[in-house]
Amino acid sequence: MTEPIPAAVAETYFAALGRGDIPTVMAQFSDDVLWHQPGAHQFSGDHHGVAGVGALLSGMMEASAGSFQLAVAGPPMVNGDVVAVPVRFSGNSAEATMDMAGIDLLTVRGGKIVEVRLFSEDGPAEDAFWGLN
Repeated sequence: MTEPIPAAVAETYFAALGRGDIPTVMAQFSDDVLWHQPGAHQFSGDHHGVAGVGALLSGMMEASAGSFQLAVAGPPMVNGDVVAVPVRFSGNSAEATMDMAGIDLLTVRGGKIVEVRLFSEDGPAEDAFWGLN
């Protein structure tokens, strides 16, 4: 059996994320995935492993009172095992609203996401939304 190509793994990941299918989202990650969250807010920094990424995503949903959403905003761009996906993400909290474009960069090896790097169009606004460290 051949392993899924990186674009297919990314497609499965984002489709599951859009449906709120967290078990399928988490199944796309390698056990030792490394997630790089940009910025200077409470969620910034490196998050290791499925448990670390799960805690990050759960924390973001809690901080946004379940309002955080991410949608694919354009076709994926593939270079070997790296997939760049334009996204739009938004959320609401008691203190702020966020709605901006970004790029999610996924490295896929062995049919699993091994690394995630995120880029936001307005880092200071994202920091303000999530709450500075």
